[in-house]
Amino acid sequence: MPPAGRILLLRPPAGLDPDLFPPDRTVAVTGFRPDHDALAAAGFAVADAPEGSFAAAFVSLPRAKALARDLVARAAEAVGDGGAVVVDGAKTDGVESLLRAVREVATVGEVVSKAHGKCFTATANAALRAWREAPTRVDGFLVPPGGFSADGVDPGTAALIDALPPLRGRVCDLGAGWGALAAAILARSPEVAALDLVEAERAALDCARANVADPRAAFHWADATRWEAAPYDAVATNPPFHAGRVPDPALGQAFVRAAARLLAPSGRLFLVANRRLPYEAALEAAFAEVAVRAEGGGYKVIEAARPRRGGRRGQG
Repeated sequence: MPPAGRILLLRPPAGLDPDLFPPDRTVAVTGFRPDHDALAAAGFAVADAPEGSFAAAFVSLPRAKALARDLVARAAEAVGDGGAVVVDGAKTDGVESLLRAVREVATVGEVVSKAHGKCFTATANAALRAWREAPTRVDGFLVPPGGFSADGVDPGTAALIDALPPLRGRVCDLGAGWGALAAAILARSPEVAALDLVEAERAALDCARANVADPRAAFHWADATRWEAAPYDAVATNPPFHAGRVPDPALGQAFVRAAARLLAPSGRLFLVANRRLPYEAALEAAFAEVAVRAEGGGYKVIEAARPRRGGRRGQG
């Protein structure tokens, strides 16, 4: 840790130790809304982008290679030539391959390995700054670097789009990503009065703004499991089911409970999930009617109706 000067944290997780990162001289920058809110609640200064000069920049390595390189480039920009860029990550998330790539273009100092993680320090230079990544066009959509489904519409979303009937009224796309599902809903459902896109990843939502030009669409950077606008006539969602590389059905179950809370009594949920994921208990606790609308390609599209008391019954 530098003894003085501001410290930049790029995409840090929630639960930072204030003894390691003094909140009075630390600025956290993350586009993931749940971590953003948790860090702010813990007393850290949270910003949308780095501003000013920094004595050091710490990168918490994401799983996606393109995003990891972009974060390293942003860190190098923030500290300036000769500044310290510290990268911390798990071996399963590619920290060793990133270390090799950094060594090819920059000076690497101390490297610390422990358990399944590795931390190293590099000296910022122009070569690292050149690693900046920009959104790309895939199948006509603008897609953020390293985001979910960066190669195009994922099979789960495609299955949900194929199975959806025309919708009407107020609709919510819960966990909207970069907008493929919302674009399809608005194109096929002229009776939709308004569509809220709720997405926790700011970069994905920024792309959704470019991909969904329909004036009925509204964009919300928010934790989908805590979104409070209601009531909706329909909720459509392809919920996340991984925490890092580890499958975590609790994420999808939280989306189910949120949907039930957000729906009007006559509203309907349309959800796509991997066939092996155990969502049925959460669905039956939150809705009086649950049916598989379509199945194939390893996915199931589920329709649920008659939410039970706003989705508060049962824990899934």
